[in-house]
Amino acid sequence: MDFSAVGKKIRELRKLMEMSQEDLAEGICTQAQISKIEKGDVYPFASTLYLISQKLGVDVNYFFDIGMTPRIDYVQEVANQLKFARRNSDYDTMKQIIHIEEKNPLFSHNNRNMQLLVWHKGIVEHAVNHDKAGALCLLEEAIYMTKANSKAWSEREIEILLSIGAIHFEEKEYEKTMDVCISAKEHLQLLPYVNDHTIFIRLYYNIARTFTRVKKYRESTNYCKEAIRNCIQKDNLYLLGELHYHIGYNCELMGKIPEAMNYMKRALTIFELQEDEKYMKFINDKLSKW
Repeated sequence: MDFSAVGKKIRELRKLMEMSQEDLAEGICTQAQISKIEKGDVYPFASTLYLISQKLGVDVNYFFDIGMTPRIDYVQEVANQLKFARRNSDYDTMKQIIHIEEKNPLFSHNNRNMQLLVWHKGIVEHAVNHDKAGALCLLEEAIYMTKANSKAWSEREIEILLSIGAIHFEEKEYEKTMDVCISAKEHLQLLPYVNDHTIFIRLYYNIARTFTRVKKYRESTNYCKEAIRNCIQKDNLYLLGELHYHIGYNCELMGKIPEAMNYMKRALTIFELQEDEKYMKFINDKLSKW
């Protein structure tokens, strides 16, 4: 663990927030202790580092990552680019990033960082090369690059599990999809703290879509509504439009057209605010036929 890298980052964030050492130390430790931490002379207890992270508005794991990977900001930027490409199904960009970074020592010499590339390589293997077996093999490999035991799973490991479920869904293997989703849900519930709350929303949306494919529309709708409550509770718009649309779609399949129109109009409003023209056109075309 590089204590000096952690100390430098604490000092950088403190100055960015225009806080003095006394301000940061208040209610946590002494000003002298903060000074020693920033210089890398001492390393704080985990509880102290947690309180510092809360004051500076970052996840405590950010500091642990910095200590293990000196250029964590670069690694984080790569992770953000892959995340953006994944959500936009931009597989060409994903391939380019993987090709460049898998030779980078920051990734090749660090299992956790390399896991990020292997995960996305698995996604590309299925989406572009249509190799289901190869993709699942890569995703399983990615999970076990960091998983220390069978009980405690990290957020990323659970996300990779969701990618496995997505492949089974696309292959119309709905029973396997549901098994993976339920497993992911169980692992997620064991986490004492979740940094990325979109994991819940993505998981519940995937479960809802799977229930719809096996004609369990009420169960699907219940999961959509639970995901919507999570969106509202966390002030998060992620998949909010899709969730409202999916409830409307379930209602349509059950012959409840007025209710279906109501939810699809809500979805349309959300997509209009997000300027998502693809969904706007699709829903408008659908509504015009009723």
